[in-house]
Amino acid sequence: MTVQYIDTEAELISFCQGIASTKWMTVDTEFLREKTYSPQLCLIQVATDDHIACIDPLTITNLDPILDLIYKPDITVVFHAARQDLELLYMIRGDLPTHVFDTQVAATVLGYGDQIGYGNLVKQCINVDLDKAHSRTDWTKRPLDPAQIDYAADDVRYLRDVYKLLTQQLEEKKRTHWLDEDFAILTSTDTYKSDPDNIWRKVKGFGRLKGLQLAILQRLAAWREQRAIKSNRPRRWILKDDILLDLAKLGPESIDKFSMIRGLESNTISRHGEALLAEIKQAKALDKDQWPVLKKTKPLSQQQNAIVDALMALVRKFCDEQSIAPVAVCSRKEVERMVAGETDLPILQGWRNEIVGHHLKDFLDGKLSITADTSQLNTKG
Repeated sequence: MTVQYIDTEAELISFCQGIASTKWMTVDTEFLREKTYSPQLCLIQVATDDHIACIDPLTITNLDPILDLIYKPDITVVFHAARQDLELLYMIRGDLPTHVFDTQVAATVLGYGDQIGYGNLVKQCINVDLDKAHSRTDWTKRPLDPAQIDYAADDVRYLRDVYKLLTQQLEEKKRTHWLDEDFAILTSTDTYKSDPDNIWRKVKGFGRLKGLQLAILQRLAAWREQRAIKSNRPRRWILKDDILLDLAKLGPESIDKFSMIRGLESNTISRHGEALLAEIKQAKALDKDQWPVLKKTKPLSQQQNAIVDALMALVRKFCDEQSIAPVAVCSRKEVERMVAGETDLPILQGWRNEIVGHHLKDFLDGKLSITADTSQLNTKG
């Protein structure tokens, strides 16, 4: 099938009119964000049963014709590993498509592996080896040569057959409803909203701080996030995580104290020093009950760890019965939290609860017992 390269608004309008009646489309995007806070959209690939197109957003200023189709309620938009594509769409429109299908999520519940890559999934599903020659392409450069365009088109070309196969398998195994909760999270605007007040939790090493140090980190991280958004620059270009941590630990009260911070350059101090001091000062003025608090977890006892071992054995048993990788369902740390008494856990929600979670709860409640022979683990309850 010929790939249409679209770099004018007239061509885009004509293409979108031609696919307007489709019930589904496969979509992928190429973008860069190495030098920006927001991803720079460089290419949109779209395919239906009868059409494949690569749309150039660097030459077309009005993308509404294709965006209107992507956001059309009666069209299912198929992605692989959709989160970054959806984040980009959210940044463009402040909203998200309502009907999304993620083949990576679907592959997980069908036993293809946890967070399987596109190339691997295509190989497993339709036995096609994808060309990787242009995986390092700078998609901002123009013109794109035919090989680059064809490479980009492969991301939606074969996704069509993968989508059809996975939906068929989901229906045969009666697992279609397993995806509802995961897809609802993917298409929730809350998933992509920036939250400067809580961004400190993404600073590597924050768990080593406590008390006032966390309050300072919260203020500094929020300031950095707002600055990065306003200037459209990566967070690390404003201040690196290790510098934020050192500032929070030391809480300097004057510019001359900044020299104690390793890696904090003089031009950064001259540009942002006063603003950083102001944030530190405001953090120190907070009452203690306004400081962030890290939840303290009590170490499990030896007996509780034995219970975790038993639960993990059950996880492996029930996942094996469904041909699903245990790592796709839960981690040992999550099971430890369950034994510690937590109930708001992914394993106790949606499809994970259906195949494993409720069995674990029954075991903890004494409603399920375990026996074994040399060949298998057995349950009764």
